[in-house]
Amino acid sequence: MKMYPINEIFYSLQGEGYHTGMPTIFVRFSGCNLKCPFCDTRHEESLPMYAADIMARVNEYPEGAIVVLTGGEPSLHIDKPLIDALHEAGRYVAIETNGTNPLPEGIDWITWSPKIGMTPGAERIGLRRADEIKVVNVGQTLDPYFTLPQRSENTRMYLQPCFMSDAAECARNLSDTIAKVKADPRWRLSAQMHRYLDIP
Repeated sequence: MKMYPINEIFYSLQGEGYHTGMPTIFVRFSGCNLKCPFCDTRHEESLPMYAADIMARVNEYPEGAIVVLTGGEPSLHIDKPLIDALHEAGRYVAIETNGTNPLPEGIDWITWSPKIGMTPGAERIGLRRADEIKVVNVGQTLDPYFTLPQRSENTRMYLQPCFMSDAAECARNLSDTIAKVKADPRWRLSAQMHRYLDIP
């Protein structure tokens, strides 16, 4: 029976993208196949868990809360049996992925955060569709994100400031991101609400 490397499972509010503000159960998987210089998530440690163990933790939280599979990179570990178990428990299943690996069928919402040209290995794309594309702004050219084949007319496009430890750099990046969104209304701002409101 398969075990999944789980870094943490916790309940909070989604702070980014389309589902911002929604009560969310985050299932964070350990490990990633990319090494993005701006990554702010400590996901290296893990506890091996069976699907039943994951479900027991998920079911501790309110029924209406969505489940977000995140990481690290969850596509390295998830499979159809886990997705099916979440659906059988009545859960809406979303994923946040770098898009380099294919996903099992049945995921309700796919958030793709493409890292193309920003970290070695990101050029390989295994994703077939995306419900939202969430781009971290580090000064790259943005037009190519609108020609990605995984994008459809219904795909939401979010531009997100890159969080930096230097406060002045962080403020400059936020200002630049806001200016880019205002200049190109195809984008929406993803502002990482949990950081600004200090939501645990």
